[in-house]
Amino acid sequence: MDMTGEERISAPRDAVWRGLNDPDILKRCIPGCQSIEMKSPTELSAVVKIKIGPVSASFTGDVILSNLNPPESYTISGEGKGGIAGFAKGGADVTLVDDGAETLLRYDVKAQIGGKLAQLGSRLIDSTAKKLAQQFFTDFSAAVGGPAEAVS
Repeated sequence: MDMTGEERISAPRDAVWRGLNDPDILKRCIPGCQSIEMKSPTELSAVVKIKIGPVSASFTGDVILSNLNPPESYTISGEGKGGIAGFAKGGADVTLVDDGAETLLRYDVKAQIGGKLAQLGSRLIDSTAKKLAQQFFTDFSAAVGGPAEAVS
């Protein structure tokens, strides 16, 4: 699964960067997030419960931040295991660009899934991923600034 996009966040780039690295904000904004813990400045562990079609699972996983260029960009990569539901692994390149008093957050995601999740079909997976991403950006934008706007 590949997903790219750009979101306009009504907050300065420094505030957006801080939010992307704040476990409390991330826990409130990631759909289904049960817990998130910073193990180091570049490592996090999380538990996320999601439902995709008929499959509901709790994923535990680790995330690593690399290619850090604060407050402009980083690469996030990780793997989550959901028991019999399967696994998800992948990464995203995230770039923040000043746009007046706002910030453009650009992302390029590449992910793989396996197990029962992989049997659901790419349309369901893609539409659910887009819905979860939009929910995250709406909640994240509200947490660090004002309402989020998708950029065409």
